[in-house]
Amino acid sequence: MVVALVSFLLSFVGVLLAMKFFPKLGLMDRPAKYGLNRAPIPYYGGIVIFLAFLISVIVFVPLSEHVLWLLGVASVIAIVGFLDDYFSLPPIVRLVVQIVCGVVIAMAGVYVLSISSPFGGSLKLDSYFLYGIPVFGALFTVFWVVLITNSMNFLDGVGGLSSGVSSIAFFTLFALSIRPDLHTNVASQQIVATISLILALVTLAFTLFDFPKSKILMGDTGSTFLGFMIAALSLFSGGKIATAFIVLGIPILDAFWVIFRRIFEGKKPWQGDLKHLHHRLLSFGLKAPTVLIIIYTISIVFGALAVFATNSKQKFSVIIGLVVLMFVMAVVLIRGGKRKNALK
Repeated sequence: MVVALVSFLLSFVGVLLAMKFFPKLGLMDRPAKYGLNRAPIPYYGGIVIFLAFLISVIVFVPLSEHVLWLLGVASVIAIVGFLDDYFSLPPIVRLVVQIVCGVVIAMAGVYVLSISSPFGGSLKLDSYFLYGIPVFGALFTVFWVVLITNSMNFLDGVGGLSSGVSSIAFFTLFALSIRPDLHTNVASQQIVATISLILALVTLAFTLFDFPKSKILMGDTGSTFLGFMIAALSLFSGGKIATAFIVLGIPILDAFWVIFRRIFEGKKPWQGDLKHLHHRLLSFGLKAPTVLIIIYTISIVFGALAVFATNSKQKFSVIIGLVVLMFVMAVVLIRGGKRKNALK
């Protein structure tokens, strides 16, 4: 309770201070750049999220070697996110930094050795070692870090979406970490549980100012940092890859769909557009708060299913259900959008 309360208050007070001083420092968004007809609002809110997280971890979490590695790499992600917000870095620079950070995490000993199969057995990722590091396990770590980091960044298209879904994801990781029937040594989960709880409350406090109408924006500073932390925590202490995939199923599947669609249309995968799932829901006539509630609800429901799923077969069934739901939503939105355009 102390960890939760302090983390929440640090973020809450930090946002209030940012809203007061960011305008004086010129840390505002540029709505005209994106064709928005509104007054600028404080930007770079990810700074508050990162600092509240950093202070809370230093106070409440034992600074082991793995934690120090995590703080160092997370700091790099946050700093590059800030530089991207301020200077609009080339996408390739952000991608290279994310890959390097994934490599560092793997070199620190955080990787997946096997992935359980719902049909029995598991996919081994430790069949080939190089300098004592399982190559395929390390490659999976890098892929996972880049995927989740960018999925959360892609999700940051409606105020309150990234912060709200991130909070749900961290609460889910916390709940999974404290399930005594899943871990032979519950104490080994203490660090992951504490950091997950810290981030859940930090992002929850930020969401209060980001929903239903944004009073401050987190920018890439926040979205890439949160995505990286979800990826890293799901890899720590035995791995919670399937759970993270389930609770973030909507942004992950949306990211895959958007990337493949852009490539098929002859565009660059990182070239932004307004055809993400949340944009299509908005174009369908739904208000932003309604879109947020829909995606929040899906994330909460599937997050709860992921926590209570006791084996790989059950989690696989949940993932199939999520994919089917995403497919149905996509079909309805695309056909509905075409019908709406035809009527015009």
